[in-house]
Amino acid sequence: MYDLPSEEVGESGLPDQYHPIQAELLEQTFQLRTYPLERVFSAMDLNIYYDENNTRRYKRPDWFGVVGVSRLYEERDLRLSYVVWQEGVNPFIVVELLSPSTQAQDLGQVEADPDGNPTKWQVYEQILQVPYYVVYDRQQDAFRVFHLENNCYQELEISNNRLWLEELELGLGLWQGIHKGIDRLWLRFYDTSGDWIPTSEERADRERQRADRFRNLLIENGIDPDGIEEF
Repeated sequence: MYDLPSEEVGESGLPDQYHPIQAELLEQTFQLRTYPLERVFSAMDLNIYYDENNTRRYKRPDWFGVVGVSRLYEERDLRLSYVVWQEGVNPFIVVELLSPSTQAQDLGQVEADPDGNPTKWQVYEQILQVPYYVVYDRQQDAFRVFHLENNCYQELEISNNRLWLEELELGLGLWQGIHKGIDRLWLRFYDTSGDWIPTSEERADRERQRADRFRNLLIENGIDPDGIEEF
């Protein structure tokens, strides 16, 4: 991992403002009941090296999640990239955020290049065999999910902008709300109760609101909250 390039080799330009904000929301809400936090890894815009015999080949998803692998590289370091032959575990879900320049490639509508490098679709479906491949078009406010069945991607039917991922005991859907000060539809995960999994910022806000309600309750009952000793 330390020897392989972590930047996009030969690629110009950077993602727009939307991509990292949406990817961060996916990362923060990718929390599973069936795996401890220490055994779940996810990343945005990180190289995935998949061919040990040709280390010039990699893909760089907008976001991907892996389960059953250490959150830290060798349980001690932040990753520079994800090297599948070292990790021993392939990604379980990949999300690509569609843009005009990448849409054809993200949807598997292009052929492999003359050098024989496989397309993004081929890598996810045939080489890495990622069980869930998701593409989200924010211009159309719609996402599509492809599930690996008999070594081929089959598109799943989405109802009410939500889809339950049975193997993960986790749901993925579109949420209308404010994230990073922007009110729009966002792609995020929800739990078995159908509730959106909160981000760290949302959890902190809820704790503050709970503390404020408790403080007001004390005041209403004639108790000075500042006069209560902490134990």
